[in-house]
Amino acid sequence: MPLGALLGGSLDLMERAGIDVAVLRDPGRKLALTAPDGTVFITTRPSDVPTYVEAGAADIGIVGRDVLVERDPDVYELLDLGFGACRMAWATREGDDPSDAAIERFGVVTVATKYPRSADIHFSRLGRQTEVVKVNGSVELAALVGLADGIVDLVATGRTLRENGLVEREVIFHSSARLIANRAAYTLRAEEIDAVVAAMRPVVDEGVVE
Repeated sequence: MPLGALLGGSLDLMERAGIDVAVLRDPGRKLALTAPDGTVFITTRPSDVPTYVEAGAADIGIVGRDVLVERDPDVYELLDLGFGACRMAWATREGDDPSDAAIERFGVVTVATKYPRSADIHFSRLGRQTEVVKVNGSVELAALVGLADGIVDLVATGRTLRENGLVEREVIFHSSARLIANRAAYTLRAEEIDAVVAAMRPVVDEGVVE
């Protein structure tokens, strides 16, 4: 289970699907919790969910598509859960897009991001030479102070970009929460995992979880 922004939607969807997640509503400091039916829930940061699932420490997990694109784990993606919608975008300071000028002057566009793989894939597809600067904090600052020509980052409402004088230039891909499974676990426990998917699918189709 992903801690943070996707946790609330994950719990709401699972409850509506008839899955008992009461132990996760007030977990205290526990990171692994056992439900009355014996199901063990692991809570961790979203970027680590694919690691636990790929390694087989968890059979299934919920994670944003942005993490899957960035990490490229060897897992099955079973279902788009439809909540946690956002987009990966290329953004620069307001005014003329500096990309063409940067290419003309230096031969490369400098990109600041927490998502280097996503940035590399996008700009390679467009045939643009890039220099990617990995940052971990407020990535918007990199464009404001001239560390980079622009940024690649997740955008939901766009408010943070606007308040910092940045504008979206290109949407790289759209993201939402996804249900993933360990490949071996899906082979060995296909009936149980398919039952979870079948329980979740009508809730997803109703669109009642945001």
